[in-house]
Amino acid sequence: MNYQSRGDADGANPKPENPGTSAGEPTVRRVRRRTSVRSKAYKRKRRVAAASGVAALVIVAFGLWLGYSAKEARSNLYEARNHAQLAKDALLDGNTEVAQRSAADADKYASRAYDNTHSIPWSITAAVPVLGSPLATSQQISEVVRGLTRDVLSPAVDAGSTLAPDQLIEGGGRVNVQSLRDAVPVLDRTSVAAQSLSDQAQTIDEATYLGVVNEARTALQDQTAELSKLLSNTAIAAKVVPAMLGGDGPRNYFLGFQTNAEARGTGGLLGGFGIVRATDGSAKVDTLASNSELSMDKQPIDLGPDFAARYGESRPTTDFRNSNLSSHFPYAAQIWKSLWAQESGEQVDGAVATDPVALSYVLGAIGPVTMPDGEVITKDNVVELTESTAYVRFADDNKARKQYLQTVAARVVDKMTGKLSSPQALLDALGKAAGEGRIAVWSADPALQQVLSGTKVGNVVPDDAAPYAGVVVNNQGGNKLDYYLSREIEYVADSCVDGTRSSTVTVRLTNNTPAGEFPDYVAGLFESVGNVPKGTNAVDLSLLATQGATLDKVTINGAQQFVFTGTERGHPVFNVRPLLQRGKTAEVKFELTEPTAPGEARVPVQPLVDSPNVTVDVPNCGS
Repeated sequence: MNYQSRGDADGANPKPENPGTSAGEPTVRRVRRRTSVRSKAYKRKRRVAAASGVAALVIVAFGLWLGYSAKEARSNLYEARNHAQLAKDALLDGNTEVAQRSAADADKYASRAYDNTHSIPWSITAAVPVLGSPLATSQQISEVVRGLTRDVLSPAVDAGSTLAPDQLIEGGGRVNVQSLRDAVPVLDRTSVAAQSLSDQAQTIDEATYLGVVNEARTALQDQTAELSKLLSNTAIAAKVVPAMLGGDGPRNYFLGFQTNAEARGTGGLLGGFGIVRATDGSAKVDTLASNSELSMDKQPIDLGPDFAARYGESRPTTDFRNSNLSSHFPYAAQIWKSLWAQESGEQVDGAVATDPVALSYVLGAIGPVTMPDGEVITKDNVVELTESTAYVRFADDNKARKQYLQTVAARVVDKMTGKLSSPQALLDALGKAAGEGRIAVWSADPALQQVLSGTKVGNVVPDDAAPYAGVVVNNQGGNKLDYYLSREIEYVADSCVDGTRSSTVTVRLTNNTPAGEFPDYVAGLFESVGNVPKGTNAVDLSLLATQGATLDKVTINGAQQFVFTGTERGHPVFNVRPLLQRGKTAEVKFELTEPTAPGEARVPVQPLVDSPNVTVDVPNCGS
């Protein structure tokens, strides 16, 4: 077969031997172009892969660094807190050298935590929405902690022994008034700094995730608020205590022992009293006596038209039994001052009130006392003995009971003013009692009283417009059943949208009197109220509401009630009188319309025997 002829016949040209001929050129170029494109794509992929690898390494490295920094920040914050506690303990023990060293360490670790959380990478990440929120919160936390160690702890430690309890309280219970006065400048500075840092802590942002950061935030907010309040009160005490304890000359005070088994507005019935005589920091109690030593034939004093309209029928300014129906302690104090002046001719410089629960705190600090017959009074039994057992033990001898209570008080006072094993423990006990309103103080000196009225020990009803729910129990039965009374208080209000809002104050009172027979003096009623069984507690319950509030209705266990109304220090007052049978609970609900006034809602707790549960859900219309 002739292949050449077939080729010619088909019109096909044989493959040229020279690849450079024009016939083959297009094919070669396409091959080269494909090779070039593949090469470039491959190089791009390699570059992308390399860049991705580098980026991944950077991300991993950044993550590792961030994790390390977070661990370091947490460790440094922990060390700062630990050394701050050591400094505080050493300061209270009077060990200035250890306190200064620990304070320096606390500041060092706080500064490290600050540096950990304020580096450029940390700050960049903290600025990322959502993702960076825990880092931003940690930055804010470290700022407050560094401020606490630098502006509060270090100056306090530098003041050294001036603030040490064993230097402030000397032998015999004498207060070193000069040391206290020397502490005023540093206490002023640190209290201002603590308040500023507390305000700063309250504005720390909540982290969107990481519960541990939010827990640290909440703990810091609580601790700084508590510290600010403590330092503020201590600074105030440093200003008023020296003068009140005779640093500028002798001072005398009426000391009222309140029996809160029979409730009164400031705590309990005035069961006994004494006169405190203070000179140059030393205080002694004399003229201990029962309330029966105060006769009821005195001249009244004028405490204003609102007071007269609300309490006048009970003769509070002449009858010691009703002298403290109001929860505003300055009223009771002025009445006691007047009664004692008319009884003895002596003008006291102020008044102080306390109760058996406060005595239990003091006994926990100073140790038990022993009665003449060998009975041991301790922190665990003093409340029950004085507010329950004594009424049964001396059921037929009221005079002997009052003498027993006077002896208990005298033994506690004697031990308080003797050699103390732990002045700090006593200060803590007194601080706890004051914080619960179980120690109240009033001064006849207007300048001192102005300071006291802004503190917890002033026990005043405020005359401002901020939300307020003052729940006050007064015993209406003339018995001692409030020893068995327990309370729950809830104050809730709507939002701040309009000029007024609805609010509700709910009070639950339970009569926990156990089964069994009690003397009439304990469980009977002063006046017969129908067919009411023995052990029934007759309560006069008052609500001092927010200024400008109006009452919509009051119910007891769902049934609408008749209400007594009045006014006290600008607050509308609403009264009902439930009868609490043994083992029963009365739920009293006050439904109100109140102004949307700015300020934190306040629910003061009347110092009775129980420690009530208090719930507040009232928006602050100023924030």
